[in-house]
Amino acid sequence: MSENISLSIIIPAYNEEQSLGDTIQAIHDFMEARRKVYEVIVVDDGSGDMTCNVAEKSILSRNGRLRVIHNGRNRGKGFSVRNGISNSSGKYVLLCDADMSTPISELDKLLSCCGNKCPVVIGSRSVRDSSVGLRQPWYREKMGKIFNLLLRLFLMDGFRDTQCGFKLIRGDVAREIGEDMKIEGFCFDAEMLYMASKKGYGIEEVGVVWNDSPRSKVKILNSSFGMFFDLFKIKRLHG
Repeated sequence: MSENISLSIIIPAYNEEQSLGDTIQAIHDFMEARRKVYEVIVVDDGSGDMTCNVAEKSILSRNGRLRVIHNGRNRGKGFSVRNGISNSSGKYVLLCDADMSTPISELDKLLSCCGNKCPVVIGSRSVRDSSVGLRQPWYREKMGKIFNLLLRLFLMDGFRDTQCGFKLIRGDVAREIGEDMKIEGFCFDAEMLYMASKKGYGIEEVGVVWNDSPRSKVKILNSSFGMFFDLFKIKRLHG
Protein backbone atom coordinates (compact mmCIF):
# COMPACT_ATOMS: atom_id res chain seq x y z
CA MET A 1 0.00 0.00 0.00
CA SER A 2 1.87 3.05 -1.26
CA GLU A 3 -0.57 5.75 -0.05
CA ASN A 4 0.06 7.92 3.00
CA ILE A 5 -2.11 6.13 5.53
CA SER A 6 -4.14 8.31 7.86
CA LEU A 7 -5.29 5.56 10.23
CA SER A 8 -4.15 2.05 11.10
CA ILE A 9 -6.87 -0.01 12.81
CA ILE A 10 -5.46 -2.93 14.77
CA ILE A 11 -7.74 -5.82 15.74
CA PRO A 12 -6.26 -8.61 17.90
CA ALA A 13 -8.30 -11.73 17.22
CA TYR A 14 -8.49 -15.14 18.86
CA ASN A 15 -11.32 -17.45 17.73
CA GLU A 16 -13.45 -14.52 16.56
CA GLU A 17 -15.16 -16.04 13.51
CA GLN A 18 -18.61 -15.14 14.86
CA SER A 19 -17.83 -11.46 15.49
CA LEU A 20 -15.15 -10.44 13.03
CA GLY A 21 -17.21 -10.32 9.84
CA ASP A 22 -19.69 -7.78 11.22
CA THR A 23 -16.86 -5.72 12.70
CA ILE A 24 -14.98 -5.53 9.41
CA GLN A 25 -18.14 -4.56 7.54
CA ALA A 26 -18.88 -1.80 10.06
CA ILE A 27 -15.35 -0.43 9.71
CA HIS A 28 -15.62 -0.50 5.93
CA ASP A 29 -18.93 1.37 5.90
CA PHE A 30 -17.76 3.99 8.40
CA MET A 31 -14.34 4.66 6.89
CA GLU A 32 -15.37 4.65 3.24
CA ALA A 33 -18.00 7.31 3.98
CA ARG A 34 -15.19 9.55 5.27
CA ARG A 35 -12.91 9.01 2.27
CA LYS A 36 -9.84 8.55 4.47
CA VAL A 37 -6.83 6.42 3.54
CA TYR A 38 -6.71 3.64 6.12
CA GLU A 39 -5.56 0.10 6.76
CA VAL A 40 -6.94 -2.65 8.96
CA ILE A 41 -4.53 -5.12 10.55
CA VAL A 42 -6.07 -8.28 11.97
CA VAL A 43 -3.58 -10.08 14.20
CA ASP A 44 -4.54 -13.74 14.47
CA ASP A 45 -3.44 -15.10 17.83
CA GLY A 46 -3.34 -18.79 16.93
CA SER A 47 -7.08 -19.18 16.35
CA GLY A 48 -8.48 -22.68 15.97
CA ASP A 49 -11.59 -21.62 14.09
CA MET A 50 -12.27 -19.76 10.82
CA THR A 51 -11.14 -16.33 12.02
CA CYS A 52 -8.47 -16.00 9.32
CA ASN A 53 -10.83 -17.20 6.62
CA VAL A 54 -13.45 -14.62 7.60
CA ALA A 55 -10.84 -11.84 7.48
CA GLU A 56 -9.25 -12.93 4.22
CA LYS A 57 -12.60 -13.19 2.40
CA SER A 58 -13.91 -9.86 3.69
CA ILE A 59 -14.62 -6.78 1.60
CA LEU A 60 -11.63 -4.98 3.13
CA SER A 61 -9.31 -7.79 2.08
CA ARG A 62 -10.68 -7.69 -1.45
CA ASN A 63 -10.13 -3.95 -1.78
CA GLY A 64 -6.62 -4.12 -0.35
CA ARG A 65 -7.33 -2.36 2.95
CA LEU A 66 -6.85 -5.38 5.21
CA ARG A 67 -3.89 -7.53 6.17
CA VAL A 68 -3.83 -10.61 8.37
CA ILE A 69 -0.75 -11.15 10.53
CA HIS A 70 -0.26 -14.53 12.16
CA ASN A 71 1.35 -14.99 15.57
CA GLY A 72 1.84 -18.68 14.79
CA ARG A 73 0.50 -19.76 18.16
CA ASN A 74 -1.53 -18.27 20.98
CA ARG A 75 0.67 -15.57 22.54
CA GLY A 76 -1.83 -13.25 24.22
CA LYS A 77 -3.61 -9.99 23.48
CA GLY A 78 -0.63 -7.84 24.47
CA PHE A 79 1.68 -9.65 22.07
CA SER A 80 -0.92 -9.35 19.32
CA VAL A 81 -1.31 -5.61 19.82
CA ARG A 82 2.46 -5.13 19.82
CA ASN A 83 2.74 -7.18 16.63
CA GLY A 84 0.04 -5.09 14.99
CA ILE A 85 1.60 -1.79 16.03
CA SER A 86 5.02 -2.78 14.69
CA ASN A 87 3.44 -3.54 11.31
CA SER A 88 1.40 -0.34 11.16
CA SER A 89 2.22 2.83 9.23
CA GLY A 90 -0.71 5.16 9.95
CA LYS A 91 -0.49 8.70 11.25
CA TYR A 92 -2.83 7.44 13.97
CA VAL A 93 -3.28 3.94 15.38
CA LEU A 94 -6.63 2.73 16.68
CA LEU A 95 -6.81 -0.35 18.89
CA CYS A 96 -10.22 -2.00 18.92
CA ASP A 97 -11.66 -5.36 19.89
CA ALA A 98 -12.86 -7.91 17.36
CA ASP A 99 -16.34 -7.91 18.90
CA MET A 100 -16.48 -4.09 18.63
CA SER A 101 -17.97 -3.57 22.09
CA THR A 102 -17.36 0.11 21.35
CA PRO A 103 -18.73 0.97 17.88
CA ILE A 104 -16.34 2.41 15.30
CA SER A 105 -18.46 5.59 15.19
CA GLU A 106 -16.92 6.55 18.55
CA LEU A 107 -13.64 7.13 16.72
CA ASP A 108 -14.68 10.72 15.99
CA LYS A 109 -14.65 11.52 19.72
CA LEU A 110 -11.11 10.26 20.11
CA LEU A 111 -9.83 11.92 16.95
CA SER A 112 -11.09 15.30 18.15
CA CYS A 113 -8.80 15.03 21.19
CA CYS A 114 -5.72 13.34 19.73
CA GLY A 115 -2.78 15.46 18.56
CA ASN A 116 0.60 16.87 19.53
CA LYS A 117 -0.38 17.90 23.07
CA CYS A 118 -2.32 14.73 23.75
CA PRO A 119 -1.10 11.84 21.57
CA VAL A 120 -2.84 9.12 23.61
CA VAL A 121 -6.63 9.06 23.95
CA ILE A 122 -8.36 6.16 25.69
CA GLY A 123 -12.01 5.22 25.54
CA SER A 124 -13.59 4.86 28.96
CA ARG A 125 -16.69 3.28 30.46
CA SER A 126 -16.32 5.15 33.75
CA VAL A 127 -16.15 8.88 33.04
CA ARG A 128 -18.76 11.49 32.18
CA ASP A 129 -20.30 11.11 28.72
CA SER A 130 -19.71 7.34 28.71
CA SER A 131 -22.72 5.17 27.91
CA VAL A 132 -22.77 1.53 29.00
CA GLY A 133 -25.71 -0.40 27.53
CA LEU A 134 -25.33 -4.12 28.14
CA ARG A 135 -23.25 -4.42 31.29
CA GLN A 136 -20.74 -7.10 32.23
CA PRO A 137 -21.75 -9.83 34.68
CA TRP A 138 -21.43 -8.58 38.28
CA TYR A 139 -18.35 -10.67 39.01
CA ARG A 140 -16.46 -9.20 36.03
CA GLU A 141 -17.36 -5.68 37.13
CA LYS A 142 -16.17 -6.48 40.66
CA MET A 143 -12.85 -7.89 39.44
CA GLY A 144 -12.41 -4.83 37.23
CA LYS A 145 -12.92 -2.48 40.18
CA ILE A 146 -10.40 -4.43 42.26
CA PHE A 147 -7.90 -4.30 39.41
CA ASN A 148 -8.33 -0.53 38.99
CA LEU A 149 -7.85 -0.03 42.73
CA LEU A 150 -4.61 -2.02 42.72
CA LEU A 151 -3.44 -0.18 39.60
CA ARG A 152 -3.94 3.17 41.34
CA LEU A 153 -2.23 1.96 44.50
CA PHE A 154 0.80 0.23 43.01
CA LEU A 155 1.39 1.61 39.52
CA MET A 156 -0.28 4.89 38.56
CA ASP A 157 -3.24 7.07 39.39
CA GLY A 158 -5.43 9.36 37.33
CA PHE A 159 -7.43 6.93 35.17
CA ARG A 160 -10.87 5.50 35.81
CA ASP A 161 -10.80 2.79 33.13
CA THR A 162 -7.59 1.52 31.53
CA GLN A 163 -9.04 -1.71 30.14
CA CYS A 164 -11.63 -0.52 27.63
CA GLY A 165 -10.46 -1.95 24.30
CA PHE A 166 -10.82 1.27 22.29
CA LYS A 167 -7.71 3.48 22.21
CA LEU A 168 -6.30 5.99 19.73
CA ILE A 169 -2.59 6.81 19.68
CA ARG A 170 -0.54 9.01 17.41
CA GLY A 171 1.29 6.58 15.16
CA ASP A 172 4.86 7.63 15.96
CA VAL A 173 4.14 7.42 19.69
CA ALA A 174 2.46 4.01 19.37
CA ARG A 175 5.42 2.58 17.49
CA GLU A 176 7.94 4.09 19.91
CA ILE A 177 6.18 2.64 22.94
CA GLY A 178 5.39 -0.65 21.20
CA GLU A 179 9.09 -1.39 20.70
CA ASP A 180 9.59 -1.64 24.48
CA MET A 181 6.34 -3.30 25.55
CA LYS A 182 6.82 -6.68 27.25
CA ILE A 183 3.46 -7.73 28.69
CA GLU A 184 1.84 -10.37 26.49
CA GLY A 185 -1.50 -10.70 28.29
CA PHE A 186 -4.47 -8.46 29.07
CA CYS A 187 -2.47 -6.06 31.26
CA PHE A 188 -0.75 -4.58 28.21
CA ASP A 189 -3.10 -1.56 28.42
CA ALA A 190 -1.71 -0.59 31.83
CA GLU A 191 1.85 -1.08 30.58
CA MET A 192 1.23 1.11 27.53
CA LEU A 193 -0.28 3.94 29.57
CA TYR A 194 2.42 3.70 32.24
CA MET A 195 5.15 3.97 29.61
CA ALA A 196 3.42 6.86 27.86
CA SER A 197 3.08 8.69 31.16
CA LYS A 198 6.73 8.07 32.07
CA LYS A 199 7.77 9.52 28.71
CA GLY A 200 5.71 12.65 29.35
CA TYR A 201 3.04 12.09 26.71
CA GLY A 202 -0.37 13.61 27.36
CA ILE A 203 -3.17 11.10 27.93
CA GLU A 204 -6.88 11.87 27.87
CA GLU A 205 -9.72 9.62 28.97
CA VAL A 206 -12.90 10.04 26.92
CA GLY A 207 -16.31 8.53 27.61
CA VAL A 208 -17.53 6.14 24.91
CA VAL A 209 -20.48 3.90 24.12
CA TRP A 210 -19.84 0.33 25.24
CA ASN A 211 -21.79 -2.93 25.34
CA ASP A 212 -20.55 -6.19 26.81
CA SER A 213 -20.03 -9.09 24.45
CA PRO A 214 -21.29 -12.43 25.76
CA ARG A 215 -18.56 -14.09 23.65
CA SER A 216 -15.70 -12.49 25.62
CA LYS A 217 -12.49 -14.56 25.57
CA VAL A 218 -11.38 -13.41 29.02
CA LYS A 219 -11.18 -16.35 31.44
CA ILE A 220 -12.03 -14.40 34.54
CA LEU A 221 -10.04 -16.31 37.18
CA ASN A 222 -6.83 -17.07 35.30
CA SER A 223 -6.76 -13.71 33.51
CA SER A 224 -7.38 -11.73 36.70
CA PHE A 225 -4.56 -13.39 38.64
CA GLY A 226 -2.24 -12.90 35.68
CA MET A 227 -3.18 -9.22 35.39
CA PHE A 228 -2.59 -8.56 39.09
CA PHE A 229 0.84 -10.17 38.86
CA ASP A 230 1.65 -8.18 35.72
CA LEU A 231 1.05 -4.87 37.53
CA PHE A 232 4.12 -5.53 39.65
CA LYS A 233 6.01 -6.83 36.62
CA ILE A 234 5.39 -3.54 34.79
CA LYS A 235 6.88 -1.57 37.66
CA ARG A 236 9.94 -3.83 37.69
CA LEU A 237 10.42 -3.69 33.93
CA HIS A 238 9.98 0.04 33.43
CA GLY A 239 10.99 1.61 36.74
